[in-house]
Amino acid sequence: MLSEIKDSLVNLDMDKTLELVRKAIDQGLKPIDIINSLAEGMRVIGDMFERGDYFISDLIVASEIFKEVMKILEPLITKEKEVVKPVGRVILGTVEGDIHDIGKNLVATMLRVNGFELIDLGVDVPPQKFVEAVKQYNPDIVGMSALLTSTMINMRKVIEALEKEGLRDKVKVIVGGAPITEEFAKRIGADAYGENAIVAVDICKKLIEELRSKR
Repeated sequence: MLSEIKDSLVNLDMDKTLELVRKAIDQGLKPIDIINSLAEGMRVIGDMFERGDYFISDLIVASEIFKEVMKILEPLITKEKEVVKPVGRVILGTVEGDIHDIGKNLVATMLRVNGFELIDLGVDVPPQKFVEAVKQYNPDIVGMSALLTSTMINMRKVIEALEKEGLRDKVKVIVGGAPITEEFAKRIGADAYGENAIVAVDICKKLIEELRSKR
């Protein structure tokens, strides 16, 4: 059953995936095992994307399927109090002046499916809101997205705001989005650049390892 769930996700078949998930629940399978099968499916999809067999549109479909499945599973997980220690905590947001969220949402889904605790601040997020979120949630990583060249400079403003509040050394910062480059990330003082959602997850895992090794 779990293998069928994984395959239906890889085939981007939402109806089949939801049907199989409901059957699995009826048969008494644990929500966490179902999530793990979906995670494996997302990893396969990620590999296919990197090989050029799948495209951004396919990642978006997979992300939507995962969201629909989580609507079914989250109440059960809460009910069972099935606690799994997260890999790390990430705050994510599209910077001020930018309302694009497809890339951010893909990264959020991929992080969640890979075991990260994710706080999504949404779009058009001003620097102070990032600062307040860092104070409130004490994350390991702050992730910022921008799609417009006119808003990408606001990433630097967020980093400056974190520096001003004495918070910059407490978090790792990763940036991404269509106009962002590795060079730009270094220039504004970010720790990393995520070329796409798949790469971003791997980088976040490495950043967590760096943080853990220093603690």
